[in-house]
Amino acid sequence: MKIGILGAGALGCAMGGVLTEAGHEVWLINRNADQVEAMTRRGLVLRTGGVDRTVAVRAATTAQAVGTVDLVIVLVKSFHTAEAMQAATSLLAPDTTVLSLQNGLGHEDILAGIVGRERLLAGKTYVGGTQLAPGHVLAGTVNKLTLMGEPGGGVSERVLRIAALFNQAGLDTRVSENIMGSIWDKLLVNVATGALSAISRLPYGLLYQSPELQACAVAAVAEAMGVARASGITLSIAEPVDAWHMAGAGLPFEFKPSMLQSLEKGSITEIDFINGAVVRQGEKVGVPTPVNRTLVACIKGIERGLAG
Repeated sequence: MKIGILGAGALGCAMGGVLTEAGHEVWLINRNADQVEAMTRRGLVLRTGGVDRTVAVRAATTAQAVGTVDLVIVLVKSFHTAEAMQAATSLLAPDTTVLSLQNGLGHEDILAGIVGRERLLAGKTYVGGTQLAPGHVLAGTVNKLTLMGEPGGGVSERVLRIAALFNQAGLDTRVSENIMGSIWDKLLVNVATGALSAISRLPYGLLYQSPELQACAVAAVAEAMGVARASGITLSIAEPVDAWHMAGAGLPFEFKPSMLQSLEKGSITEIDFINGAVVRQGEKVGVPTPVNRTLVACIKGIERGLAG
């Protein structure tokens, strides 16, 4: 299958690397010229279990260099979704499927307005990636679940086919008949660690050594679970502490979530689509979210400081 990964940062490279190794024609699309040049010149270097390996990949700074594809995997930062997809419509053939594996809530509606809802699959992934250098990624793909499904529910032949493709590449993937519930499950995991790691500037190994941070994480997740239930969402995560444990499972000591990576690069974060989404939905259904509101305020303050 020909696959275009739109927004091939650390996570996109981790997934794209193993899909390439499985024999698919994968294009890693990243507007960062240094990243693309490094991968084109020497290949993508993936580090797993402390060992580096090099994968010969295809990379481009624009979608126009790729042509049409069978599957677009959208992994751009949430706040770039509309801009990136509008610039990448050249990837679309009549039967191209568009799969969002982005963090947070609301991407499907944005994408549907550009490519049409009939093209869309929704999904979430617990695969992780940390950028070590241009073209060099610490990949957390082993035993990390990816979920995908039809936004309207049910199971289709196309989602079964794409899930099988992922599984054959070693990406543990399941089809969800309740993908919105699955999206909320993943949101809970992001709520547990993303903002706290970014505020404290701690990688997972140090983050998980702090009982105070764990208590804050569990409180934020409990709020989000209350919002989800009030919104009629069926969750598979039973207890708030489960999301905390799921977030760090199988990832190395030095792993950094994307929100911390963004701040370290001087970029704004996806806080509005994660903890901010919990706050907004809580307002709609009448559920207070003081912990998540505070985490959003702290991240916004850090972002303001970076902007000068």
